[in-house]
Amino acid sequence: MPKYDYIIVGAGSAGCVLANRLSADPANSVLLLEAGGPDKKLEIKIPGGYPKLHKSEVDWGFWSEPQEHLDGRRLYLPRGKTLGGSSSTNAMAYVRGNRKDYDHWAELGNKGWDYNSLLPYFKKSEHNENFQDEFHGQNGPLNITFLKEQRTPFGNAFVKACEEVGIPKTGDYNGESQLGASLLQFSMKNGFRHSTATAFLKPIISRPNLEVRTHAQVSKILIKNDAAEGVEYFTKKGKEKVYATKEVILSAGSFQSPQLLMLSGIGDPNELEYVGIQTKKALPGVGKNLQDHLFFPCTAASKQQNGLNHELSLFNQLIGTIQILTTRKGALTAGPLEATAFFDTRGGNEVDFQLHFVPLQTGEDYSLDFYDIDTFPRRDGFTILPSLIQPKSVGFLKLQSKDPRATPLIQPNFLSHPDDWKTMIRGTRITIDVLRSDAFGPYRERVLSPLDESDEGIIQHIKKSVETIYHPVGTCKMGQDEMAVVDDELRVQGIGKLRVIDASIMPRIVSGNTNAASIMIGEKGADLILKGS
Repeated sequence: MPKYDYIIVGAGSAGCVLANRLSADPANSVLLLEAGGPDKKLEIKIPGGYPKLHKSEVDWGFWSEPQEHLDGRRLYLPRGKTLGGSSSTNAMAYVRGNRKDYDHWAELGNKGWDYNSLLPYFKKSEHNENFQDEFHGQNGPLNITFLKEQRTPFGNAFVKACEEVGIPKTGDYNGESQLGASLLQFSMKNGFRHSTATAFLKPIISRPNLEVRTHAQVSKILIKNDAAEGVEYFTKKGKEKVYATKEVILSAGSFQSPQLLMLSGIGDPNELEYVGIQTKKALPGVGKNLQDHLFFPCTAASKQQNGLNHELSLFNQLIGTIQILTTRKGALTAGPLEATAFFDTRGGNEVDFQLHFVPLQTGEDYSLDFYDIDTFPRRDGFTILPSLIQPKSVGFLKLQSKDPRATPLIQPNFLSHPDDWKTMIRGTRITIDVLRSDAFGPYRERVLSPLDESDEGIIQHIKKSVETIYHPVGTCKMGQDEMAVVDDELRVQGIGKLRVIDASIMPRIVSGNTNAASIMIGEKGADLILKGS
């Protein structure tokens, strides 16, 4: 009967961190299980290969339920299915969120989760090439950097355009203040993606006390006497069971960590009974509290071919691949993103909105598929993506079947709260001002979308074009209330030897891209375990 001290389910942004930190003590035996395969796909390594990762073998490829407030559209929900998880398939933006996000977590009763307490964990992970100050680390495994050279003139023009409309330029949105416009910081190293698999797992993969198994999808947690004793998982030969002497740790992400809890009899009794699963622990909050970020394109055509659309031809993709592999230069040295901005749509000095900037035109109709580069125009341009980062709309997920290989039903309830529409409209109007600014004058031929700039026109444009930024969080909420799934030491309520350590534990979504926060949660969770909490 195989036994390990710790079994980690999911080798994603938090799981790879946990494998590294827990196995650093040779006295701990650690098993890391990943449902996907090794991260061998070339497009993972090449930053510009990012668009080809979605809807591929390294993507779970989830879909939302039809969205009532988006004309019944179902939104695509990519999730990484390989070593590194979504850190191997995302756009590599390194954004920590806002200080107040974490202070609010602590105000909800989660001791030790305020910003000042968490900053050391952000720093512990990080080797920052550009900043050496009290907010950044230089000795961590994860390399963070600005792009070595700007591929287009549009990113710097965006920062200047934001200044024109009153959004100040900032040197470091991950520093003292998040407010302002800046070129983006990325998890990259020497021109290539720096996923958590590359940063945390591969350097220690030969540790004799660490075993990594890929193509190992966990089907349920083995529970005895109200404690986790191991897991069951699929192999090519069928199913196997493996046991943990200390703890089972779920790091399967905001869709699959709650799915695994429910498959194991932990969740809302009524929902479990509906699919024929016996309740072992009634926790009605499992799968609830789902939150995500949304964005949509506001785009302009450029006068010259100095963006990235023309680089999308098969010939230019081939040339770009050869160039980055031989010289580590060229159009594929980064993903689509170049810059970002954080600001207050209400005119104050807080942050309630984000802009993502890409040097790509997305066209003026709605034929474009964000997940298929073949649908993008070949005429250059630039796009600002107004981004709702503090949504009030909350959704849920639940089992559709007790079959572990069946996908869960995912209902985000996007834009169901009227305040989210108000924020989106305010943010879009500021975005249009940025697009029409003098800073873009030398490059802008014309603004293509939204064509109708009335409130109703903006609403219709959002309904037709909005997409998730695939930052799902919150479905195994940390807290003290009746809907909490884990406590502030990330232990599942009422079940011993079981923790959830990933983005699903966030009580509220952070104000910005979620990968940095997921890595921090992995660091904090490992520390809690090692300190014997």
